[in-house]
Amino acid sequence: MSVIVNHTKQKLAAGDLALGIGVRQARTVDIAPICKTCDYDWLFIDLEHGALSLDIASQISVAALGAGITPLVRVPGKEHHHATRMLDCGAQGIVWPHVDSAEEAKRLVSYCRYPPEGHRSVAGGSPQLGFRSVPVAEMTTLLNRELMVVIMVETPAAVAQADAIAAIPGVDSILIGTNDLCAEMGIPGQFTDTRVESAYKTVIDACRRHGKVPGMGGVYEPKLMEKFIGMGMRLILSGSDLSFMMAAARERSTTLRGFLR
Repeated sequence: MSVIVNHTKQKLAAGDLALGIGVRQARTVDIAPICKTCDYDWLFIDLEHGALSLDIASQISVAALGAGITPLVRVPGKEHHHATRMLDCGAQGIVWPHVDSAEEAKRLVSYCRYPPEGHRSVAGGSPQLGFRSVPVAEMTTLLNRELMVVIMVETPAAVAQADAIAAIPGVDSILIGTNDLCAEMGIPGQFTDTRVESAYKTVIDACRRHGKVPGMGGVYEPKLMEKFIGMGMRLILSGSDLSFMMAAARERSTTLRGFLR
């Protein structure tokens, strides 16, 4: 039985970078093949910030499956239905924000994975299986295999728990939310502070010990990104549709207005 493979999991298993782009402004399914053509590996479909609906996020997720780019959804809260509805509707992974403890991470994993790995409720008609009718035991095994559970750490307390979180079966990646981490540290926007580098090292080391993938978001200055990738970051949130659109639009308007100066 075939399943739509998780392209991002494959790249990470091979030791490659997996580059993601935040989807916050886009409202149509063509964002998936557009980002695939631009050589991104995963969509960070953001339901925590912005006005994206479950309906639109589901449509983009299904389009991403067909385009060969992994749909990961950052959910807006820690209730199980935020994750399970998106997984039932095509997402290949869930990004859980603001996780501060190993106990919390374990519970969130259980929401996403079918037994015996978790306690997710079984639903049929999976987009990830092309809506084929598949025996339940086979279906749950396949979907568990291709699923990604990404835990975001965004406070000093969460960073301190990185080793315990990384040790939990079913966690695939720990992703540092650098903006919130800096804010919680009392150094908002100061991404070059030595405390940020120390937090990155703590998370990277924990992931290496337990065979998990370290990830980063919020840092978009190329030299700093190069530094953190050199340290071992692999799941990379590279920017968002909004930031890329504004950067390109600003560059063009600046160029054109300069012609008459």
